[in-house]
Amino acid sequence: MTRHDLAVRARRAVTPEGERPVTVGVRDGRVVDVLVGDRAPLIARREITLAEDEVLLPGLVDTHVHVNEPGRTEWEGFASATGAAALGGVTTLLDMPLNSVPPTTTVAGLDAKRAAAEGKLAVDVGFWGGAVPENSRPGDTKELTALWERGVFGFKAFLSPSGVDEFGHLSPEELLTAAEAVGEFGGRIIVHAEDPAVLETAPPASGRDYADFLASRPDTAEHAAIARVIEVARRTGTGAHILHLSSASALPLIAQARADGVPLTVETCPHYLTLEAEAVPAGATQFKCCPPIRDSANRDLLWRALRDGLIDCVVSDHSPSTPDLKDLDTGDFGTAWGGVSGLQVGFAAVWTEARRRGVDLADVVRWMSSGPARVAGVRNKGAIRVGHDADFAVVAPEESFRVDVRALRHRNPVSPYDGADLVGRVRRTVLRGEDVGPSGAAGRMLLRD
Repeated sequence: MTRHDLAVRARRAVTPEGERPVTVGVRDGRVVDVLVGDRAPLIARREITLAEDEVLLPGLVDTHVHVNEPGRTEWEGFASATGAAALGGVTTLLDMPLNSVPPTTTVAGLDAKRAAAEGKLAVDVGFWGGAVPENSRPGDTKELTALWERGVFGFKAFLSPSGVDEFGHLSPEELLTAAEAVGEFGGRIIVHAEDPAVLETAPPASGRDYADFLASRPDTAEHAAIARVIEVARRTGTGAHILHLSSASALPLIAQARADGVPLTVETCPHYLTLEAEAVPAGATQFKCCPPIRDSANRDLLWRALRDGLIDCVVSDHSPSTPDLKDLDTGDFGTAWGGVSGLQVGFAAVWTEARRRGVDLADVVRWMSSGPARVAGVRNKGAIRVGHDADFAVVAPEESFRVDVRALRHRNPVSPYDGADLVGRVRRTVLRGEDVGPSGAAGRMLLRD
């Protein structure tokens, strides 16, 4: 009998074939056997046997994380972000190209990012490139091609101001130019879809009342911008992805585009699925993000779209900053930085709400592991399958805990989940067959195949 490096025995495991008891054989960091039954005959140098209250999941894949290093490492960094990811069961993340300085809009920016990450990764990390006015002009898109050749997974674009000066937003003409260029080499463009003209005519955000901030980022801004992205994808044939969908009003538009064969995928985030505008306290700027957390009726429609397959995946959009930039002292939603910090607790937040709604754990795994891996093109991740990396999360799905923001691995103790009572504790995280902790450095930098 062939000897394995590791055997993982679980009475419950979420596999592509459904939830079942398995024995997983691992060799050289890859899954080489998935045998039915937790007592299947398999010889290994080392064994992990899950407790009766534990479930084996594939490592989660989070394709929307703002690590911010280099340049704004005081907001977050590779060591703290990947350490938080490991504690949350995330074994692979993709870093967004902005909020770091320089941004990942040039090869030089990508090289700076990789140099900053060296030796600091607790989990595997890949990189998105950025499409900005400087590299998305007609006849001058060579930097997009160069970034693609260096292994980025696709290109992020904003249609409205990003919040940082070094990452500009695209005009409609520049979006078309970028999409055409990205389509030439088979890439994907991922879009923060809010329409600047709608935002400019909306009432400005100011003060401590969350309703006033919500009015400053209306549903119509997302609807108009998503319509533009769909038209560009329809015209060019380039794959397009809608980032952090918060407004359910755009769902019929997305459904029609899908029916028409437009190459379009969609993500949403834990905060849109678990939080609601009606419950945001006055001055609680830790809840501010763009697009915003909307009301409970909107949240219900997002859950329905997930269950119907109209939304492809759930990712964190972890976008932290230092506490002073959140203006917690004044509680002014107009001036506070817009971004939710929740990388470490994203799975538990979603599972807590899913469980309340009668949604199966396998569905949550699909949305937070195989779905993001498929959408972003991250190969050999997101499933307990022969040939895939031996990345696992061992979860106690019925264990409850209260979030203490000061105990999270995130660099700064600011999160809307502080004090939340959640279920679904991650007890162990395994990367390529080895246990990984928050201070480990076994993660690798991933290139697009």
